[in-house]
Amino acid sequence: MNIIDHYIRKAQAAPRRILLPEGRDPRILIAARQLADQAIARPVLLGAREELEIAAGREGLALEGVEILDPRESDHLQAFTDLYHQRRPHAPLDKLPDLVAEPIPHACLMLASNLADAVVAGVSCPTAKVISAGLACVGLAAGMSRASSFFLMEVPDFQGQGPRTFLYADCAVNIDPDAGQLADITITSARSAEKLLDEQPRIALLSFSSKGSASHPHVDKVVEALKQVRLRAPELIVDGELQADAALIQRVAAAKLTDHGEVAGQANVLIFPDLDAGNIAYKLTQYMSGGLAVGPILQGFNKPVADLSRGASVADIIGTVAIVSAM
Repeated sequence: MNIIDHYIRKAQAAPRRILLPEGRDPRILIAARQLADQAIARPVLLGAREELEIAAGREGLALEGVEILDPRESDHLQAFTDLYHQRRPHAPLDKLPDLVAEPIPHACLMLASNLADAVVAGVSCPTAKVISAGLACVGLAAGMSRASSFFLMEVPDFQGQGPRTFLYADCAVNIDPDAGQLADITITSARSAEKLLDEQPRIALLSFSSKGSASHPHVDKVVEALKQVRLRAPELIVDGELQADAALIQRVAAAKLTDHGEVAGQANVLIFPDLDAGNIAYKLTQYMSGGLAVGPILQGFNKPVADLSRGASVADIIGTVAIVSAM
């Protein structure tokens, strides 16, 4: 059983109401049908009923048992207009009624109003549109300055010890975070890991240096981020700066560090110093280990907002729904 199967089973124990605002996409329609049939979630398709039923018919699907909601006919349009204006007072008032009737902002406003458990979108729009709607309508979690992302990485045989799951961040959103932003990414990744990993998160802030073995402003950024994390979230098991081998392998940690603490050699949450490192690392891990990369999953919002790749498969959509159901 891989990690997706694991989260599907967890989701089936308590199916959540998940909003799918891109209801006209055939992949979303097929995924919604399977989510409902397998009791993984209670999917809600956003769009005009007639259009969705015609689109579903082309795929040989019936939508009985799948909730359909047309934002243009919602009873909440005025309340959502007021809420959006409250959150974005400089937005042009004359454009707000049309904006809040758009499926993705409407879904995010429903989420903000506790009318659903999560929003999953992105198969037909750029990531920036999903993030923008999440920021404007849902907002960031307390203490967070920006959204970020993570991948769940399942390595099939880690060091001859069988399968192991790691959380990698940020691999998709923030290009060159400063120390404060890196601290945000670390803290919100720890919260994600607490919900998703079946073991205590041990968080390593990665660098090309281990505990002062090299000197450079890039290293200084990671050191400063660690200081901020420890000040803001002293309960976390976190350490840095660490090279990847020292973070993951106990014998390397013992050789390189005089005091390797509770993280070095045992890390399961890896925080990368920039997007170059994170994006390269997850792809190398995926293809060189034959592993499974699930994501990117957005984090840092008040409530779960997930972005899908425009190349996402039906299985990717179902897997993402299962994961955000656990967040």
